[in-house]
Formats: sequence, C-alpha cells, structure tokens
Amino acid sequence: MSVNVIVAGVGGQGSILASHILAEAAILAESQSPGGEKLNVRVGETFGAAMRGGAVASHVRFGRGVYAPLVGRGQADMVIALEPLEGLRIAVEYIKEGGVVLLNEERIPPVDVKIGAVRYPDTPEIKAALEQLGASVRVVAGSRLAEQAGTPKALNIVMLGAAFGSAILPFGEEILLEAIKRRVPQRFLDANLEAFKLGRES
Repeated sequence: MSVNVIVAGVGGQGSILASHILAEAAILAESQSPGGEKLNVRVGETFGAAMRGGAVASHVRFGRGVYAPLVGRGQADMVIALEPLEGLRIAVEYIKEGGVVLLNEERIPPVDVKIGAVRYPDTPEIKAALEQLGASVRVVAGSRLAEQAGTPKALNIVMLGAAFGSAILPFGEEILLEAIKRRVPQRFLDANLEAFKLGRES
C-alpha cells in the first residue's frame, strides 16, 4: 500500500515546503505506530524552483515498498494545486481514476497568457476538464483563507489543511500539525496553524 501526492504550483508559493511537511508527517507517523512498521518516504521535484513564477511540481510518496521518488503516470491519489492551470497540467498526466484534486482558485497567468498568445481557462473550465479525467475536484479559496489567517505566504498550509480534510492522508491531525511546527519558523507559526484550521474546515 502506498499514498502518492503531487503538490503543483509556481515558484514562490511554497509547494516544496508543503511536500516536505507531508514527508515529515509520514516519518512521524511511522515512528509513532505501535508495531513500528517500516514506512518508506520519498520526495522528488520534477521542476526546479530556481525562477520565481516558474512551474514547480513536488512528488511525495509514502508506504510499504515505496522506493522511487516520482509518482508514476496515472497513479497520483491526490494533486494539491496551489495554482489552477499548473494543477491541471500535472493532473492530466498523473491523477488516477477517482483521485482527488484540490484546486486553489487564484490564478497566476504564465508569460504566454500575459502577452496574449493564449487564453487562460476560467475555473469552471479547469474543474470540468479535471472531472473528465475521473478526478474528484474540490475548489478551495486558498489565497483568500491565507490572507484571513494573517499572511498570503500560508497558502501552502491552507491547502495542506484542505488535504487533511479530504481524509486521504493516512495519519492524524496532531501528527501533521507537529510536522508543520517542525518546519515553519516560530514567528510565523500562529498564522500557519490558523491557515491549516481554515483549510481543514473549508
């Protein structure tokens, strides 16, 4: 058994941090399991985050017998899309039938859209395209909820809260919160914990 998650977005949105928090939570879950069952955890980025605004996709895999860091084609249980069009682009290749796509509704148009070369589809179009792939799609007002929590930089944590609320992640809330506490600087922790709560409730 394994769980395969891809966090998709653009540079500067915190997708890599979100993937590392998920990996940390999986490691914590293993260490706290009564039987001490071996759980392999792998993280791999398929696109670099060197350029702010460039595409970033971070793969997280955990479970028994997991060795490769990248999710196979059509095997993602969940795509967490910090940016809608990036989420669609990743889901087309990776989401499995019946998988879940969490879609932040705020768009960050790529360069070809900004210069008028192509049209950015609206959210209902993206949602419909994802549903045609057999995915269960949940649109989250992630950016707005992050602002409500106190910082727009907490978008990734809002989306992790929504991911936890989807009931796909195989560990408890306290474990995920502990992973957040270990990865988020203390001065930003209160806002991020509030962001997680708002995302979970959404």
